[in-house]
Amino acid sequence: MNAERLLSAYEKIADAPDAIARLRRFVLDLAVRGKLVPQDANDEPASELLKRIAKEKARLVKAGEIRKPKAIPALPEPPFPIPSNWRWSQLAEIGVLSPRNEAPDTLEASFVPMPLIAAEYGVANQHEIRPWGEIKKGYTHFAEGDVGLAKITPCFENGKSTVFRNLTGGIGTGTTELHIVRPLFVDQDYILLFLKSPHFIETGIPRMTGTAGQKRVPTEYFAHSPFPLPPLAEQHRIVAKVDALMGLCDRLKTAREQRETVRDRLAAASLARLNAPDPEPGADPAKVGTGFASGSATNEKFQADARFALDALPALTTRPDQIKALRQTILNLAVRGKLVPQDPNDEPASELLKRIARAKAERKKKTGDARIKIEPDPTPDELNMPIPVEWAVQSFENLFLFIDYRGNTPPKTDEGIPLITAKNIRMGYLNREPREFISKATFKTWMTRGFPEIGDLFFTTEAPLANVCLNDIEEPFALAQRAICFQPYAKIDTKFLMFALMSDVMQSLIDKHATGMTAKGIKAAKLKPLPIPIPPLAEQHRIVAKVDELMALCDRLEASLTATAATSRRLLDALLAEALAPAEDREMEAAE
Repeated sequence: MNAERLLSAYEKIADAPDAIARLRRFVLDLAVRGKLVPQDANDEPASELLKRIAKEKARLVKAGEIRKPKAIPALPEPPFPIPSNWRWSQLAEIGVLSPRNEAPDTLEASFVPMPLIAAEYGVANQHEIRPWGEIKKGYTHFAEGDVGLAKITPCFENGKSTVFRNLTGGIGTGTTELHIVRPLFVDQDYILLFLKSPHFIETGIPRMTGTAGQKRVPTEYFAHSPFPLPPLAEQHRIVAKVDALMGLCDRLKTAREQRETVRDRLAAASLARLNAPDPEPGADPAKVGTGFASGSATNEKFQADARFALDALPALTTRPDQIKALRQTILNLAVRGKLVPQDPNDEPASELLKRIARAKAERKKKTGDARIKIEPDPTPDELNMPIPVEWAVQSFENLFLFIDYRGNTPPKTDEGIPLITAKNIRMGYLNREPREFISKATFKTWMTRGFPEIGDLFFTTEAPLANVCLNDIEEPFALAQRAICFQPYAKIDTKFLMFALMSDVMQSLIDKHATGMTAKGIKAAKLKPLPIPIPPLAEQHRIVAKVDELMALCDRLEASLTATAATSRRLLDALLAEALAPAEDREMEAAE
């Protein structure tokens, strides 16, 4: 595929991830390589244009309008082939560098700080109006039609450059972090697209000098880099073509954004309907939120909404980042009793809580642990969320023994007993990296408040707040500060509790009781009385199985989107590389 055929397939290629930004860069690359528009044998050759520029520069020197320019160094090896009627030149050869302006102090002129120079091609510079006397000293000079390049990081890497236009009084000054060239008989916009081209920027980045955060493009690179000079007539055609293609990119970007907006709105509406279903007029409040088992009109409508959403969301989901909202909706449905049907044959959750209460009392009596306190049960009203009638509500402290070692950190060693910190506790899983250790001697004196068991919950109290996961570590290990182990007093499905704590409902409740501004945290005293919704044990198992099934679906959907994005990106890479390849290379490949 050559460049012309690639550009004819623009709309199809633009569906690839980040394709529009890359196509913009590709257009600029084609432009400076002579691949964007056909050459015309009737054009005045670039060699003649250089002669005219040299004569004009000599005239300006003789007239005293410019200083005599320094000698132009020999050109290095050309970085890529160009058409036969083009010539390699340098900005120092085809223009006047760092020109100066002379004007009365009272003249109103333009002042252009760096924020008023755009990185995007085709976006004009803005300016402030000031008296010339205020801005003539200490700033970079330029005039109408001059071309400026931002030389400091990160402005250079981002492509900040402009053709100064619509200047008040025809002249201006601006940030000192600019290189300026005043073209002679060369299209200013062609110079601009060269300065914004990937070739010029990528080649210039390693040439920058200075310390980190203050690196700058040397004057030598700006002035003497090989500059591909087309005939003047072709310059105009190139600029016109670039403008047309950039306009096409704008339309493609707008169309894509509109498509994504429609998809996002449809997906958001579907998820919002599931997350906060409105009760039917006259519906019994006691039955609102009782799940799929109820025969009420409310839940029949909810079932229809749920089926539609789960069927439609894969088609509405086109980006991996959109999967996050779907996962959170699944968790929200699970914690509200909306994910699986309730079964009247299940043992009520109240019976489960009685067993937990007896186990807690027995443990307190047996161990005499002062941390175990018999506290009143919370009421469903404290949850501020409707739940099925078969469910119950219980507090953290009545469900779990808190095992925590907050307040200080044990001395660490290079090896020994693993130390689990808040860094290892991720949302929904335990990550053993980074690996930290304490000595065996420290371990014996440190772990005095209890030992976590397989299936216990780990919870972070800050930085980040409310990450939760299951313990799956079989070997001995220690627990660090900013982490709590929730150890159930009796048998309960801790994976359901993990899913519940991961939901927006519980995360918001925890956040509401947290303190701090930049780094929020929650104290155990605030956490212990908070309510958690508890289904019957059998339903907990069904919910976990359903969540696992739907999360696996999300995993497959996410993997598919990621793979599709990667394939599209590789395809675009191949097409761009092929289009930029020299014609002789393509002919050799075709012959093979």
